[in-house]
Amino acid sequence: MKNQAKQKTNAMNAASRETVKKLLKRLAGRKLLAFCSLLLALVSVALSLLIPVLVGKSIDCIIDKGRVDFIALKPYLLWIGISAALSGIASYLMGLVNNRITYGLVKAIRVEAFAHIQKMPLSELDPHPVGDTVSRLISDADQLADGLLLGFSQLFTGVITIIGTLFFMLSVDPLITLAVVALSPLSLIVARFIAKHSYKSFKQQAKARGANTAVIDEYIGEQKLVRAFSYEKKARELFGKSNAKLEKHAVKATFLSSLTNPSTRFVNSIIYAAVAVLGALSVTGVIGGALTVGGLSAFLSYANQYTKPFNEISGVFAELSGALACAERLFALIEAPAEIPDPVPAETPAEGDESMRFESVDFSYDPERELIKDFSLEVGNGQRIAIVGPTGCGKTTLINLIMRFYDVNSGRISLGGVETRSMTRAELRSRFGMVLQDTWLKSGTVRENIAMGRKNATDAEIIAAAKRAHAHGFITRLPQGYDTLLGESGGTLSQGQKQLLCIARVMLSEPPALILDEATSSIDSRTELLVQDAFAELMKGRTSFIVAHRLSTVRDADMILVMKAGKIIEKGTHKELLDKGGFYKELYETQFAHETEV
Repeated sequence: MKNQAKQKTNAMNAASRETVKKLLKRLAGRKLLAFCSLLLALVSVALSLLIPVLVGKSIDCIIDKGRVDFIALKPYLLWIGISAALSGIASYLMGLVNNRITYGLVKAIRVEAFAHIQKMPLSELDPHPVGDTVSRLISDADQLADGLLLGFSQLFTGVITIIGTLFFMLSVDPLITLAVVALSPLSLIVARFIAKHSYKSFKQQAKARGANTAVIDEYIGEQKLVRAFSYEKKARELFGKSNAKLEKHAVKATFLSSLTNPSTRFVNSIIYAAVAVLGALSVTGVIGGALTVGGLSAFLSYANQYTKPFNEISGVFAELSGALACAERLFALIEAPAEIPDPVPAETPAEGDESMRFESVDFSYDPERELIKDFSLEVGNGQRIAIVGPTGCGKTTLINLIMRFYDVNSGRISLGGVETRSMTRAELRSRFGMVLQDTWLKSGTVRENIAMGRKNATDAEIIAAAKRAHAHGFITRLPQGYDTLLGESGGTLSQGQKQLLCIARVMLSEPPALILDEATSSIDSRTELLVQDAFAELMKGRTSFIVAHRLSTVRDADMILVMKAGKIIEKGTHKELLDKGGFYKELYETQFAHETEV
């Protein structure tokens, strides 16, 4: 048990060191700013360390009661004021530089993480809750910024202060300085011990925060569903458990990190007391006898300044523990496997040839559960292929493979005689226009959403596409028509209206090939018939794949593929399949009988 705990601790320490290396590597491009920060810290500390010397000299100008050497005192007071002002200005400028370094670095890491998400295969993204990924990009990045800012602000000045005060103390009294140096490592030992344990808690806190964000994202995003099924109580319970777990880890992490300050302050107080006692003995001549009252005053000030950075650096270690835990989660996202790179040079099918061929394709999301096995099919250029079958048979999976959202486990898929893995993904996907059952609209105007497929489309073309999709009527009834601003995921539009906008988007782009996955599932029957006519016109001469549950929408397809358990069990025209009397006929009659009853 102890060996397991030791191995786990060693692994965490190794991960922490690797994270620090990655951060330092990304800081390399900001060397000039780091140098400026260090220089300003040096100036600020040097001036602040000069002040106790000047104060000590000022005190020594007080010769006796009623006897003060004001002529000697005046320049000391002037230099104290100048030093304090210049130290403050240097500290302010250092803060500006540190902000630039920290937020610039975190911005770069966020950009890197977001860019990498665009390259990650869906097989890597799909298993992770969206809320957890969002939490990494926002909350974890913010906490990393807080930790780094504190580190830059206090680490440089702390180290320089320790070195500077040692120099000044040695020049005043070497014996007392040795006593201070002998006691000071206690602060670092205590801080290291606490930071080592708090890192684990901060890591658990970051993970719990990601899970909590995922729960919030899920239940707020699906509020209609939650209320429709009176799931509010259960949602509150699930959120309560997630929130309680976050609270538990947050309290533990905060408690452990908060132990640093009082622990190191206790050690610092011991050091200060030792200096005071030894200094007093030196002033009175019991030991040494070299110190004056002003010298003791300066020494006590230096002792305080010497121990203070240990306290601050200890706090930095605790804060950096949380920052490193968050950075580790960000780097885990950045270093997740990316998609297989596009081939160089890539092949391009001939324009106008959208014929497709599937050869012995095998695919499954889970290696333990077989889905598509030994799938073969030839699709002629311009053919309309309908794919039907029970839920989970692999219809949408087939579409994912065509678009290379997922890559086949074995076998090959060709477009226009060129294997899709020999093409760039951009080239492959530019050949297809897609309308899915799950609509996607971005925050922006209606006009911008329709024009996503063709950025240079004119207003007349956008309106013409909306009319073909039978969306023009409801768009003109919106407050600002085509300039109406839609919120996240389409705002208050109905599901059917959102789908009509997605259809208008495809109508505008007029792609060489089409994929319609339950494209009219949310539209009323009357509008569906009109849209089907528009699709029929659009599909003329275009290779098209139509996934449908409503078999009445696929009667005119050139070929209907009937899938079951990842395999094509029947194929033919609507009439041929009905005449065959197989599974398709059973599906059709079941649906027809249900529609008749209704």
